[in-house]
Amino acid sequence: MRTRPLKVALLGCGVVGSEVARIMTTHADDLAARIGAPVELAGVAVRRPDKVRGGIPAELITTDATALVKQGDIDVVVEVIGGIEPARSLITTAFEHGASVVSANKALLAQDGATLYAAAEQHGQDLYYEAAVAGAIPLIRPLRESLAGDKINRVMGIVNGTTNFILDKMDNSGAGYSEALDEATALGYAEADPTADVEGFDAAAKAAILAGIAFHTRVRLDDVYREGMTEVTAADFASAKQMGCTIKLLAICERAADGESVTARVHPAMIPLSHPLASVREAYNAVFVEADAAGQLMFYGPGAGGSPTASAVLGDLVAVCRNKLNEANGPGESAYTQLPVSPMGDVVTRYHISLDVADKPGVLAQVATVFAEHGVSIDTVRQQGKDGEASLVVVTHRAPDAALSGTVEALRKLDTVRGVASIMRVEGE
Repeated sequence: MRTRPLKVALLGCGVVGSEVARIMTTHADDLAARIGAPVELAGVAVRRPDKVRGGIPAELITTDATALVKQGDIDVVVEVIGGIEPARSLITTAFEHGASVVSANKALLAQDGATLYAAAEQHGQDLYYEAAVAGAIPLIRPLRESLAGDKINRVMGIVNGTTNFILDKMDNSGAGYSEALDEATALGYAEADPTADVEGFDAAAKAAILAGIAFHTRVRLDDVYREGMTEVTAADFASAKQMGCTIKLLAICERAADGESVTARVHPAMIPLSHPLASVREAYNAVFVEADAAGQLMFYGPGAGGSPTASAVLGDLVAVCRNKLNEANGPGESAYTQLPVSPMGDVVTRYHISLDVADKPGVLAQVATVFAEHGVSIDTVRQQGKDGEASLVVVTHRAPDAALSGTVEALRKLDTVRGVASIMRVEGE
């Protein structure tokens, strides 16, 4: 074993960073044995130096992150500060000064991963980011390495624990959205401002990363269609149960049937109870992968939190340190297919549409005519009426999203349609 330690700079020491530092210290001997050389925490960059950080020597704490990554003797930089800047500048500076990077920064990778890949390649360094998607679940490396010889056609998953916790509570307790959100907040699953989670921004960033890896093409955050789940109601869950389904906020990345384009989207969807993702409870994450040769695979586990995310970071740290010792590099960006990302309107899916209509003869015929005029085939219809009002639930066959959207707009113009109570896609069939 080499005796000279590999030096690690840690950028950020919050929930995840503090766990990374703790594990590096308490498991130092095991990490050294697995890597083939000891690892040494050479500095920790923070914004608030006066905050008490147990187990980290005061002399390692600095507020000058740029100076830390420019030291010249740093082998690996671990970036867990998040956001776009200064993270992007610090990561590219680390590459320029001979350090590889382990990052958990989903937002930066989704928005400008190409810049980071290019800088890593230019300077002969590694960029690893297992912790950016689905916490402790091994997912990025299986997609980049284990399935590198296969053709991946679809990646569909629950990649945000907060939203899954909320929807799970609504499903199993009958609670409304606000009540379930309050419980998630009280238990620490939801932030004080949960917008990034419940409006799908967090999941969309992860979808961009997954699509890029799975389909060997560049997919940015702006390419991902996004819908939040704040409008999901207890009535939607009741309708889902009548269909033998539940509701999940899904990140879905697909290769077109002709192989000439890809799509990436995040939205709530009904999925059959028989689908493996339907049984994912509480704040857990799970990702379902469909490939030509491997078939169907599912990756499941805790998708957030200090310890799970730190586990993914440390796994990357071990891999990058091994590469350093062997003077080798792991996989870089694979974007050779250069496939275009199709708009949501081209996506073929099913819809569950709940309408409030007048309870009188001819309404169903009018509604059916609108679907036919837009080329959308109806699978099932349920109608209930009382005192001159009725509810009409239509489930369609698969059709382009643009055709379904046009159908809904036309339905809103019918005099007999009082309102569209809910619209939801049906997936996983």
